[in-house]
Amino acid sequence: QVQLVESGGGSVQPGGSLRLSCAASGSISAISAMEWYRQGPGNLRTLVAGITHGGSTNYDERVKGRFTISRDNAKNTVILQMNSLSPEDTAAYYCKAEIQRSDSGVWGDYWGQGTQVTVSS
Repeated sequence: QVQLVESGGGSVQPGGSLRLSCAASGSISAISAMEWYRQGPGNLRTLVAGITHGGSTNYDERVKGRFTISRDNAKNTVILQMNSLSPEDTAAYYCKAEIQRSDSGVWGDYWGQGTQVTVSS
């Protein structure tokens, strides 16, 4: 069993900040890429930011300079620091990780349950 649990969502005013956290647990042998996606009402789920095991990052153009992704490999955790939030950032945010299971050796993509971020005045 592998689980990804997100936390840190909530409501904030425009210009505010939130910090999302996602922790992977269970039968884990290794974790490769860890990513954050978001999905607004009526929209497709899109990539916000990603980070490799070695720490290389990539960002959607709309969040560059405002969001920062980081990870703690020892704790199997990925963080998304979100600054200068705007109403357009309102969405459900999901983390995804490429994980090798320790019980089978099989690699697979695993998703968290999502955490809601609402930006409004």
